[in-house]
Amino acid sequence: VAIIMDGNGRWAEQRGLARHAGHKQGIPIVRMCIEECVRRGIGALTLFAFSSENWRRPEAEVSQLMTLFVESIEREVPELHANGVRLRVIGDRHTLGVRLQARVAEAEHETRANTRLALQVALSYGGRWDILQATRSLAQAVASGSLRAADIDESRFGAALELAGLPDPDLFIRTGGERRISNFLLWNL
Repeated sequence: VAIIMDGNGRWAEQRGLARHAGHKQGIPIVRMCIEECVRRGIGALTLFAFSSENWRRPEAEVSQLMTLFVESIEREVPELHANGVRLRVIGDRHTLGVRLQARVAEAEHETRANTRLALQVALSYGGRWDILQATRSLAQAVASGSLRAADIDESRFGAALELAGLPDPDLFIRTGGERRISNFLLWNL
């Protein structure tokens, strides 16, 4: 399952609230999605939480989101770990603040042996970025002589992407607007 978390800021604005209030409102929905995936035996869930394009948002909003990510990791990881969820963050980590990078590394280390649900959270992630980093990795292998260009095929390219080793999603959900993912998950999975 892959979920693109979008529309929380617009949801808040439509109600006369600060965009940050909408982002906070999304946390219980994310928690419910993770719990439902664990309960139903779904093996992998990817949450697209902050795209590489989101860095163009106002600095104050980005700062609030980064703080929210740190707080969420600190608060949620003990329960994730207790429920057998392995957390992995995908994306360009170098663009994340030092505190967030440290919390991510700690959370990944703590949950690394869990097997009930593989949870990927995409932070500072974009499809173009992923393709570019995979291409660079393969080009470096060719330049070093450890790989022949002729050996690059779809499988080898896929293995260089951030989501390598995970099954393709059976379900892709894009949140936003008035549609509520909680209702969808409760009734349609």
